[in-house]
Amino acid sequence: MATENVSSTYETYYVPDQSKFPIWASLGLFLFVFGMGNILNDIQAETGTGGSTIITLLGFAILGTVLYNWFATSVRENHQGLPSAQLKRSYVLGMYWFIFSEVMFFAAFFGALFYVRTWAVPWLGGEGDKGITNMLWPEFQAAWPVIANPGEAIFENPDESMAWTGWGDALGYLPLWNTIILLSSSVTVHFAHVGLKNNNRKQLTAWLSVTVLLAIVFLILQVEEYLHAYHELGLTLNSGIYGSTFFLLTGFHGFHVTLGAFMLFVMLMRTLKGHFKPEDHFGFEAASWYWHFVDVVWVCLFLFVYIF
Repeated sequence: MATENVSSTYETYYVPDQSKFPIWASLGLFLFVFGMGNILNDIQAETGTGGSTIITLLGFAILGTVLYNWFATSVRENHQGLPSAQLKRSYVLGMYWFIFSEVMFFAAFFGALFYVRTWAVPWLGGEGDKGITNMLWPEFQAAWPVIANPGEAIFENPDESMAWTGWGDALGYLPLWNTIILLSSSVTVHFAHVGLKNNNRKQLTAWLSVTVLLAIVFLILQVEEYLHAYHELGLTLNSGIYGSTFFLLTGFHGFHVTLGAFMLFVMLMRTLKGHFKPEDHFGFEAASWYWHFVDVVWVCLFLFVYIF
């Protein structure tokens, strides 16, 4: 009786064949990170970056090739009906944990921003037990964003910050437009998801295409924002703690937007090939979850980096 209960509760769990994909992916990732690290060291030392660039591109090519074939294998297995319901649940849990790790990733950077604004800058201005620093930089103004850094020989102080300038200049404020664009893309990807669940392929394709287009526009505007910050405002990575936190948070978010846009583009290509069913479309669903996460992070960035 006990044996019958167990066999009726659990399904046959599909175990994929042995694969060399993890080994090749690790090699590609190692070469990519190693090459990038060497490029940064070469730039710092003002030497040529030719060899480091080759290593980086080789690692990227290996990693990209492995991921393409790995995901293609997973898609092919799913079309063959091999994964069981239990295995599909493990995909869902894996995506949950991946997004959670990303939340913790950005939480660390937002925590650093909070620490700097709440404690470090006031201490430099002479507040509290660390007020002795006021003797070193008596003219330092403890105001955020930090425009006039102590030790001008070390930092390149910017002329202006990227902070919100008020509603009078709202139409020309790129971060506001990026916020509108990214929030709109979250709505369009939801409409695409609704179309998929209703088996409306035209709605799915149309709204997903709009989502990818909005993602590309966001990235273009962010590049324009960086050019404006560097060349017109004098805000660079060498502009002290404000420049470091600004480019760290917005830069990593831009990388995540790029990754999310690529994921959505792959989903669009799969859609055009007739992939996904109303009852079986976790690949699309996972990409949409990730895109919503990217949107939420940007809202936090817009509020705490640009507005407050």
